Amino acid sequence: MEIQKMFEETRPGRVWLAGAGPGDAGLLTVKTKELMGSADVIVYDALIGVEILCQLPADKELIFVGKRAGHHAVEQEEINRILLEKAMEGKNVLRLKGGDPFVFGRGGEELELLVEEGVPFEIVPGVTSATAVLAYAGIPLTHRDYVSSFHVITGHPRKDGTSRIDYPALVKMGGTLVFLMGLSKLEEICGGLLHAGMRADMPAAVLERGTSARQRNIVSDIGHLPARARDAKAATPAIITVGEACSLSSEFCWTEKRILGGRQFIVTRPKRQGEDLARRLRTLGAQVLEIPAIETVPVRFNAAFAESVERFANREGEAWLVFTSPAGVRTFFAEMMEQGLDVRNIFRKKAEVKLAVIGSATRDALREYGLAADLMPPVYDSENLGKALAREAAEGSEILIARAAQGSKNLIPPLENAGLKVTDLALYETRFLSHGWCREPVLAALKAGEVDGVIFTSASTVRGFAREFWPERVLAFCIGERTACEARKYGMETVVAKENSVDAVVEMICEGK
Repeated sequence: MEIQKMFEETRPGRVWLAGAGPGDAGLLTVKTKELMGSADVIVYDALIGVEILCQLPADKELIFVGKRAGHHAVEQEEINRILLEKAMEGKNVLRLKGGDPFVFGRGGEELELLVEEGVPFEIVPGVTSATAVLAYAGIPLTHRDYVSSFHVITGHPRKDGTSRIDYPALVKMGGTLVFLMGLSKLEEICGGLLHAGMRADMPAAVLERGTSARQRNIVSDIGHLPARARDAKAATPAIITVGEACSLSSEFCWTEKRILGGRQFIVTRPKRQGEDLARRLRTLGAQVLEIPAIETVPVRFNAAFAESVERFANREGEAWLVFTSPAGVRTFFAEMMEQGLDVRNIFRKKAEVKLAVIGSATRDALREYGLAADLMPPVYDSENLGKALAREAAEGSEILIARAAQGSKNLIPPLENAGLKVTDLALYETRFLSHGWCREPVLAALKAGEVDGVIFTSASTVRGFAREFWPERVLAFCIGERTACEARKYGMETVVAKENSVDAVVEMICEGK
């Protein structure tokens, strides 16, 4: 049964306690990803990776209950109450937690009140950092030549400050040891193991910010690890691991060997196109923050649409239908269906209809409807499209441009100068988007120099991004010179792709790695 249908049939509300993994968006489970899109309310904490945080839907009720600067923004009892109250309102609640909710995630505590009040719930396991972070560091938890067991231990002391760790038992078992939340007790942990009889040259490591673009592996042995970690200024979030298999890290490391391994980018393209670009960058090893700076909104009650299409298709002779973006293509055909029209209303009339597109992405969008472009300029911008069409179109041709209400002014003059009749049909408006729930961590990453570049595919994406995120230093990867010109207005350093296409942008990023 589809999750959305399940939601509609389940009343009162239900709570899903789901793990978001250790940070890498690629480790988010399919079920949790579906729930992010279907839940009414998302209650999330500070351990959610910023890459995943940027993917939370803006149209949901988002409630932050995380821990910042050594204190809880919301106490555990209050979190429990929020889950109960939202469910009792008939809402379906996704409680999104870092890692796995049942691996030192206090998931059991959050269920107690729900059980007491009879609220239905489900548990969605997540990828725990105890396994994932070691895997990203090239450290096997088990290896038959080295170790046959592993043990996950919390580094947090009891409320009275005393340790809860049985060091002699851990040493005796001889497995790989994984300490979560223990960096502040690193010296005590290493000392406890040494005092319990573990040899001083036992391989050990501090794994900082595991699975993220800025992960760092500090590998040593338990005798020297505290000093090494201090010298390296190791910081949380971090995992401590001890065991023979730690010695394999240098041999089995893999994340930094990817083409874009260790790099992080922001994609500002509208959601549908941005997802494809983000996927390509992630395949090459990059971490990607998806922050659509704009969205396209169809012009509602578009009375001019049917009239323009009918007049265009019923004239004698040659007529050109022009698209300047994939959004324009999709909005055009969606509006045709909305008004009870289809392609026969264009291609089975009097006019000899030809199709022109601004570039390869728009051409590919047209192919989704079984249509091939007759004209595409060698340089993908409005001015060159106008010039190419002015040369190609027959004298007296009708030109119908289906595009955004705020379309470029450079397209029409070459056509009018050639004596062509032009109709500029506004299909959609471009609106700037807000990302308030992830603004703080994204700005922090920008200011810390942890973002290797921001990718812009139009001047409007630059303006939309700058409205909300205008840091001091940004390297802007731009799809064309017009986009780069806009970025320079905001003081950004720019790099321009060889041609106005996403392929060229990806190539440019890889060449500059």
